[in-house]
Amino acid sequence: MAWLSDNSLFEALGTRALFLAPYGGADLGECRQAVRRVGGGGVDEWHREWTATADWLVEAGDSSFARGHVVSAREAYLRSATYYRVAYAPLFGAPIDPRVNAGFDREAEAFAKAAPLWDTPVELVEIPFEGDFTLPGVMVRAAGGREARATIVHVNGYDSNLHEMFAAHVPAAVSRGYNLLLFDGPGQGRNLIRDGLTMRPDWENVVRPVIDYALSQPDVDERRVVLAGWSWGGLLAPRATAFEDRIAALWADPGQWDQRDQVLPMLPLSDEEKARFPEGVDPNQLAGMEERLRSADADPMVRWRIIQRGLWVHGKDTLFDYLADVMRYELSSVAGNIKCPTLLTAAEGDPASAGAAKLFEAVAADRKALIRFTEAEGSGGHCEGTARRLFHQRCYDWLDETLG
Repeated sequence: MAWLSDNSLFEALGTRALFLAPYGGADLGECRQAVRRVGGGGVDEWHREWTATADWLVEAGDSSFARGHVVSAREAYLRSATYYRVAYAPLFGAPIDPRVNAGFDREAEAFAKAAPLWDTPVELVEIPFEGDFTLPGVMVRAAGGREARATIVHVNGYDSNLHEMFAAHVPAAVSRGYNLLLFDGPGQGRNLIRDGLTMRPDWENVVRPVIDYALSQPDVDERRVVLAGWSWGGLLAPRATAFEDRIAALWADPGQWDQRDQVLPMLPLSDEEKARFPEGVDPNQLAGMEERLRSADADPMVRWRIIQRGLWVHGKDTLFDYLADVMRYELSSVAGNIKCPTLLTAAEGDPASAGAAKLFEAVAADRKALIRFTEAEGSGGHCEGTARRLFHQRCYDWLDETLG
């Protein structure tokens, strides 16, 4: 049963905003009315109506701030950042639609207005990274002084960014006394949209300077640094942890495994060809599959996920090259090196969590847990989006007990 729309792409993008409502990242009525105004329109109408909602909230936030209502202002700014992101998301792809750049800029501006208005310190930071690049980050410090605290360094997902991570993770963490360092890596957020940095599998080389930065902060307890990842980060964070001995605990939502297991079943190839893919396979064998995915008859969500988002994030022009690149993302060769306490999640109805049990078995940690979430308790689906408070209750209880 659809929450907002019968269009699979609009439903997926709209509910991503809706599921941020419990922690102030969206509001039910605003999301529903934006979708209703879109009606039977397409991506142009979608972009127009969600942008209009975001613009209105920025004006409301400015009005509240001018009259000294700080809480009202920051809440309006945070929701507007969400809606700008939702507005431009259907336009993903290369070459970049100018509306994506403009929407991201307005999203970042709205979030920057909200950042200094929180009760707990929220600092926009730049983390030095490879040459002249920096990775954008948000350092959030728990209330109660600047003593050294347990700190979660959070790895982002495939098509998310800092601002979505803030609404999804920060309130639950700081209310429990954790600092958070959020960051976008290559292929994510500003790095992709503005700088053209595409996704890469050696995430240990991305995380290392981020951990360096975290440990340079005086209020970060070097003995209690947690590396967490959500969505695609549930693969990237374990990969990095296998090479990083400064991690006190790993938290992957969901736990994932070699992407080969996800890719091969969908390919129109013989078993022998699948076994050696992409080596020795003619790229033309996927031409028909790519043509179908690009056609107007393709499911809009599938077309967006693979053709628009996937090729763009990985910097590839063809389906064959994209899938060949995805095959490089694997954990089987390094999972045995993960020895710190490890928490993995798996939600019913979330294909991304299909490999969580394999990762759980392969991790060499003495203390590890695989927490499962179900449709019956309302927590099924990707990253437990419909039951974030239940998700945080179970996971933070484990983390609290593990870190002491």
